[in-house]
Amino acid sequence: MKLVGIVGSPAKKSYNRLLLQFIAKNYRDLIDLEVIDIDNIPLFNQSEDQTHTEPIQNLNRKIEAADGVIIATPEHNRTVPAGLKSVLEWLSFKIHPLENKPVLIVGASYYDQGTSRAQLHLRQILESPGVGAFAFPGNEFLLGKAKEAFDENNQLKDQGTVDFLRSVLEKFIRFVNIIQQIEGDKPAVLEPEDLNATGKGATTIEGIDMYAEDWVEQAAEKTEAVSGDTYVELDRGILTVDQLNHFLNSMPMELTFADDNNQFIYYNYHMEKDDMLASRHPSQVGNPLAACHPEAAHKNVAWVIQQLRAGQIDTFRIKVPTHGPDKFVVHSYKGIKDKNGQYIGVNEYVQDIQPIIDWYLEQTGQELVGGKTDGVSGASANDNNVDGVSGASENANDSATSVEADAVSGASENTSPAVPEVDTSSVDGVSGASENA
Repeated sequence: MKLVGIVGSPAKKSYNRLLLQFIAKNYRDLIDLEVIDIDNIPLFNQSEDQTHTEPIQNLNRKIEAADGVIIATPEHNRTVPAGLKSVLEWLSFKIHPLENKPVLIVGASYYDQGTSRAQLHLRQILESPGVGAFAFPGNEFLLGKAKEAFDENNQLKDQGTVDFLRSVLEKFIRFVNIIQQIEGDKPAVLEPEDLNATGKGATTIEGIDMYAEDWVEQAAEKTEAVSGDTYVELDRGILTVDQLNHFLNSMPMELTFADDNNQFIYYNYHMEKDDMLASRHPSQVGNPLAACHPEAAHKNVAWVIQQLRAGQIDTFRIKVPTHGPDKFVVHSYKGIKDKNGQYIGVNEYVQDIQPIIDWYLEQTGQELVGGKTDGVSGASANDNNVDGVSGASENANDSATSVEADAVSGASENTSPAVPEVDTSSVDGVSGASENA
């Protein structure tokens, strides 16, 4: 049984961490426990939403994937520590991984009474609306006089304590199994996407009409954006704005960027819309994504962004077969994160990979064959499967989720997480799709 153990104290030396580590090491015949610290979780502040930063999302994913949770709480001033309370605030603000999740509360304290009052308060927090956990009733494990409880090898000295802790874990395992039978398997619930970009991101340029045809010019004037031969310092290089434009325009693919507020703010404008694989025109830049797609496609667009934002997938790919038999056009959507793991937008890149396939086959002397996947070239002529040459994957656990869509519905038989039907006749991409909105 896979469990997650949350250390309720961010302190470097914590007896509650020692307790969880003892459980993980000594009861491996019962459970697989991963101990997680909370020292990298920022203080909760709803005015500075950090729900989608990597530390919080990492904890969110681990809890969702676990069968149950063990929280080891100290007792500070007769209640739980501020750091643990802050973590629970994040886990009940916009994400709710503890909802209907079995949770066992344990605790270690310097004093005789253990952490009884902190555990009582923690139980009330876990059962509150927004958290909605199933706190394991009774069977409290209160480790008092923690300084004397462990030996020099960080093992509990008292055999009676060791045996009692085992009995608590055995009962908790039965509790988890009962909850799982009652609840069944439920998909993760992610926050809905606002494709109308009514919110505000860290780099949102306010006071400019998103639908203005000269949005770029207005935004550049308001922000005093640099241009021309002005140098820009990048992480590993220095380029002028002109060089940067030429560099991006030379890419053998169509690039599009939509920010974390779902506003379409850039594409590499190196050809006219009629010549593009995914038509875009300059006046679209600045629009919310809802205006870049027909309404029928909004569900699919929102789903892709939702998965990328939450870190459920790293890259999403779809084949769009409406360009004729001589092209193999792939739309890829890559979630972009800053150095702190915060989602900042999506990079859509569109490319006809058929010339690359042809070049590869010519260089290697291999060829595509009919039927099942060819063991030599990895290619497949079966249009109902994802082929190995395109870089797509049939493995539902791969970091890049790929879909080969048919010209009518775009439905896929091999996708994980569950992918909604993608209408490739109306959707040309996440960030700058059909101009016939």
